[in-house]
Amino acid sequence: MSRKELNILENVFISKDKNKLQLCDILFSSKIKEIKPKTEVLLEWEDIREKSQRNKLLNQLIEHDESKDIHLAIPGGIDPHVHFDTPGFEFREDFEHGSDASICGGTTTIIDMPCTSLPPVTSLKNLKIKKDALKGKGNVNSFFWGGVRGNDFNEADTKKNIYELADAGVVGFKVYMTSGMESFSDLNEQQLKIVARIIEQTGKPMAVHAEDKDLVAYREKRFKTMNRNDWKAYCESRDIQAESSAVNKLISISEDTGCRIHVVHLSSKLALKSIKDAQNRSINISTETCPHYLHFTQSDFENDLIKNYLKTAPPVKFDDDRNALWEGLADNSIMFVTTDHAGCNPIHEKTSENFWNVYGGIPGVEHRVRFLFSEGFWENKITLEQTVKLLSSNAADFFKLNNKGKLLAGYDSDITLIDLWDSKRIRAEEMHSKGKYTPFDQELLKTVIKKVFVNGNLVYS
Repeated sequence: MSRKELNILENVFISKDKNKLQLCDILFSSKIKEIKPKTEVLLEWEDIREKSQRNKLLNQLIEHDESKDIHLAIPGGIDPHVHFDTPGFEFREDFEHGSDASICGGTTTIIDMPCTSLPPVTSLKNLKIKKDALKGKGNVNSFFWGGVRGNDFNEADTKKNIYELADAGVVGFKVYMTSGMESFSDLNEQQLKIVARIIEQTGKPMAVHAEDKDLVAYREKRFKTMNRNDWKAYCESRDIQAESSAVNKLISISEDTGCRIHVVHLSSKLALKSIKDAQNRSINISTETCPHYLHFTQSDFENDLIKNYLKTAPPVKFDDDRNALWEGLADNSIMFVTTDHAGCNPIHEKTSENFWNVYGGIPGVEHRVRFLFSEGFWENKITLEQTVKLLSSNAADFFKLNNKGKLLAGYDSDITLIDLWDSKRIRAEEMHSKGKYTPFDQELLKTVIKKVFVNGNLVYS
């Protein structure tokens, strides 16, 4: 498909206010030229929830061929938290497989984390190495996080690196309060404050893996001494208190420095309450969560078929936490839904009987869009408008990704077409990521991704 040709998507729904939809044609090349309403009538989702009722209403508005499916068009999904591991950790995942999984899942833009690359993206030189390694690989639009690690922390060098990376276009900076990676160690509280003050000068966010290192390390050591190698010991070492304690420290740092602090992969009700309270006091703190925290609880670790696949840091929590996270999406206190996509070879790294030795990570970028429509929108937990914002628009605004995240004239033609009236089971063996495993295996998700355009080019059908 030539980028210069004007293409038309005829008779597609787009999201309007809350749960309203409008039937439109979309005219586009590499940019959207026009969103052309076919009718001024806005349809309520409840009135077209059933396919037969949808067709009946459409027949009253337009000449509708019922043999042709009508799809919802949304701005291509944006996943701001993925680990695609190129270069350096390609034995777990690589950019080509991650890109394919993204596209097949309706995500057209990703933001890759700095810590699972060798060298890690902590300097301008390392960013160039990263970008050179990705040339010609994958169709997904890619942006990058910079990072600050404890391994070689030096205030003068850190300041220079942060400023240079910010000027080079990284979206923000990732740091850890506790890290299990030799190549990207965590920062102590004093270092975090220093880094926050520097990052604040760039206007970019500091994304933080928020678990209290002292609590986690003490408990892990004690459990291992007791020869407790089960999933319960792992979860107890990284419990609600560990996340909440870390988040409260970050709120204090944000209040003290003015730095935009973004808590990644939030898992608990208590930490979310602290964030909401801070937001109400105009402290510049935000957060995200992931599908696994919105679906699973620790009772799912009793299922031996998915137990090891479900391991992440932080681990999933309990019913109250899961419910609170859905409420946070509904009340806009959680900014967006990411995946923390982190795959591996499950045969090598997800089979140990010692839970401490199981690799922690889920390759989720292929299922995020469908999951949120199925378990959020279809179940009336969030509106259609909120679903689109949580999958795309909010991230585009937060990271200032120009011309992305909206279906508007002049915006990039990153478009995902979704069949809201179809369903399909997740099958691990059909996944496009390198590691073909997921705790969501065999889950039935309402909605199916039908077509995906990136910059006007049809890349999935």
